[in-house]
Amino acid sequence: MARYSLSFTSKVMVAAADGASLTSNGYAAFLQGGSATMQMRINEVYAAGESAASNPTTLAFGRDSTVGVTAITATGNQNALLDASGTAPGTIATFGSGATTNPVRSTTLGRLLSPTLNAFGGIARWQARYGEEITTIGASASLGELSLSAVTGTGQLSGHILYELI
Repeated sequence: MARYSLSFTSKVMVAAADGASLTSNGYAAFLQGGSATMQMRINEVYAAGESAASNPTTLAFGRDSTVGVTAITATGNQNALLDASGTAPGTIATFGSGATTNPVRSTTLGRLLSPTLNAFGGIARWQARYGEEITTIGASASLGELSLSAVTGTGQLSGHILYELI
């Protein structure tokens, strides 16, 4: 079991309604299974505001009904193995903040978390208790991909998603 930190840096959010396509580089990140059988366990979601003025921003961390595919970009994203002595598996998760086809937050399975913060220095953090982690399976809609995006507000944010391949 490999544990990772998917970080995002200085992302200016573009608000999107449930069921609408996200805008490339206008959301923090999507996280998708690297294979049809890959399972992931999300342990923590953290976002911190970097806006120059007050900017209330409501986020959604949820399942996507359309997954990010084709020409995936990861501008401002990094994926790092947490255990320095760990060995990455042969297949790792797919991640990004833009694609030819961007994710669409599901209207039925959508928001699992809805943290709100003032992006003028505020923070939002969710940490799972053991056994209550958010999970994914596979690499397709709607159970194989999660995204962190804005519902309202245009705050500039940095943060991370801690997850484990199981």
